[in-house]
Amino acid sequence: MSHKKNEDKSHKKDSALHVMGGIHSSHDGMKRKKRRRFVKKETSVNIDSLFDSIAAGSRNDLARGITLIESMKRSDHDLAQNLLQKALPHTGESVRIGVSGVPGAGKSTFIETFGLMLADKGHKVAVLAIDPSSAVSGGSILGDKTRMEKLTNHPNAFIRPSPTSGTLGGVHRKTRETMLLCEAAGFDIILIETVGVGQSEIAVRNMVDFFAMVAITGAGDDLQGMKKGIMEITDLIIVHKADGDNVRRAKRTAREFKQILHYLQPATPGWLSTAIPVSSYEKTGHEEVWETIHDFREKVMETGYWDDRRKNQVKNWFHDMIYEELVEQFFRRDGVKEKVAQLEAKILADELPVTKAMELLFQEE
Repeated sequence: MSHKKNEDKSHKKDSALHVMGGIHSSHDGMKRKKRRRFVKKETSVNIDSLFDSIAAGSRNDLARGITLIESMKRSDHDLAQNLLQKALPHTGESVRIGVSGVPGAGKSTFIETFGLMLADKGHKVAVLAIDPSSAVSGGSILGDKTRMEKLTNHPNAFIRPSPTSGTLGGVHRKTRETMLLCEAAGFDIILIETVGVGQSEIAVRNMVDFFAMVAITGAGDDLQGMKKGIMEITDLIIVHKADGDNVRRAKRTAREFKQILHYLQPATPGWLSTAIPVSSYEKTGHEEVWETIHDFREKVMETGYWDDRRKNQVKNWFHDMIYEELVEQFFRRDGVKEKVAQLEAKILADELPVTKAMELLFQEE
């Protein structure tokens, strides 16, 4: 009987189902050390030193300063405001140019070619490129710096891509503050490339001196496709990709735009908006664009509207911030979020009209 049991055991060892006994001890022979918990250190920022470096022309420290301004952390807010307070006396001397247009019009290509031309002339060019944020994840590709590789490497240029972060109008909510910091760093030309969201571009119009729209022929943004709203805030229409077989068509489109702009109310008092065919591939038309901006500055300064526009922009900025702060303070009040959720549930259940829910939300208890 015992012999049979031994045979059974031997048979099981030969089977593929047999499991070999393992090592009982899990010790690897190394002396165990107590694991230390990783704690991220809070790095202190010396605002005086940071601003001095920015004013001296450090692009790395300028990027650090902008990151501080864009930070959503409450602890960074006061530091950012101290930095802006130091920068403010050194701002206001640049030409602020907004560039918008439909996707595919070549805004980034135009800005790189135009920026390189200005940088080669000795100007210091800052490009604030705004990329759309995902409505689902909130993320953004931020690919403009990659697309403008030559301009990125130019010693007289600085490119900062930022996400819209849900802000309407195709700009980041901190774009104005970023622009001021770039001016304090000595950049005399600020180019703001917006997302290109159509008539909401009024937001960037309220923070720049000169607003240009990049258009192309044959892509639905010809005369019948153009929105009257955006044309009324445009100082210049750049008919892009005016090269190869498209030159004649681009010139014709530019002439047609000029006729339309002639009958519209000017975007800037004392200035007649115009259209210019431009090719970034053949590098034509960029000099004419710069001459147009230069003429614009001279004429608008003569009328006094240059300063008036900037004062109105600061006032609008102040009012925008008041509205933002009021909304944030409202939702920080005790019980507001819970009350909003309750009213939302009743609205979705068709138990309450939206107007009545609003009355109840702001009703004094």
